[in-house]
Amino acid sequence: MRKHIPAPRFVIPLLGCVFVGACSALSAQTPQDPMNYDGQPGGVRLLEEGQPVAMVHPTVEAMGNFRDNQAREAHAREAQGRVQQASTTSNLSYHGGTGGIGVETAPRVYLVFWGSQWNNNDPSGEATILQNFFNGVGGSSWQNSVTQYCQGVASGTVFCSGAGTAAGNNTVLAGVWPDNGSSAPSRPRQSQLANEAVRAAQHFGNTAAGSNASVQYVIATATHNSSNGFGTQYCAWHSSTSSSAGTIAYTNLPYITDAGASCGANFNGLGPNAGITIVEGHEMGETITDQFPSTGWTDSGGAENGDKCAWISSGQGASAYVALSTGSFPVQSLWSNAFNGGTGGCVLSYP
Repeated sequence: MRKHIPAPRFVIPLLGCVFVGACSALSAQTPQDPMNYDGQPGGVRLLEEGQPVAMVHPTVEAMGNFRDNQAREAHAREAQGRVQQASTTSNLSYHGGTGGIGVETAPRVYLVFWGSQWNNNDPSGEATILQNFFNGVGGSSWQNSVTQYCQGVASGTVFCSGAGTAAGNNTVLAGVWPDNGSSAPSRPRQSQLANEAVRAAQHFGNTAAGSNASVQYVIATATHNSSNGFGTQYCAWHSSTSSSAGTIAYTNLPYITDAGASCGANFNGLGPNAGITIVEGHEMGETITDQFPSTGWTDSGGAENGDKCAWISSGQGASAYVALSTGSFPVQSLWSNAFNGGTGGCVLSYP
């Protein structure tokens, strides 16, 4: 049975409906926007009824507002002589995995450019940037922080200390599929993205039971063909879906530069295309440590290793360029439980 953080089974945009029949019809026809359950701008969400939860990457503005609110609350606590205990300062812990799988021990990425909308239509060169990033990230000191997390340990574990099987820092780009024979939906729903991930598994021959362990499919949609909420409520998200070939992990990766500064254009002075690898690096690192959300490694508020360090612009863990074998790429930091004597923090390299 899938284990995840419980989510309320209601849809915020429909609360104003008076007639149940009208609400039901609207729910069936309108893609549901990401919903915020826990006060945090990123993390676990129910996006579509009948689908597993997704882990949402917040926009720059949402994360900035959240941190501003945290600072105000901390100041108020301090003024009243109380100790702040914000969930964003808690370390990640293990949540048991799905079918024994909680992390990707030998990560393989399959990159899918979904839809004929991609044909001769890549104004920011995102396809090449993504492939170069994936081809160079394995073995990097930036990604190495994932190796402190593991599976095969008890739920509630915070430090693996050599126990279990560690997540891998050996990511490879295992395949690229331009699925461009027909158009993709202009506003794909989660169920449609999940179906494309299953089709990708079939295309790459990952059809045997267990063949999708340590595998993630990145479903990249073309410019101006993103699902609802992109750039206003999220930058990307990852989830999973059940199939005859086991549970499949996948990422919904919109055309990031369409969102401009909301999803990283010129963030921290890193250039107009900075968001492409900042966002996808975030999603990749999270999937490696929480392959089937949210049964891997999350904190007490449901945030993953990427959520906790999203859009840091200064100080420890600020987004920056990192040198890979295929070039230099902008990335965000990832959460390390081991940092600062085990109190945790955001790091751009590990150990």
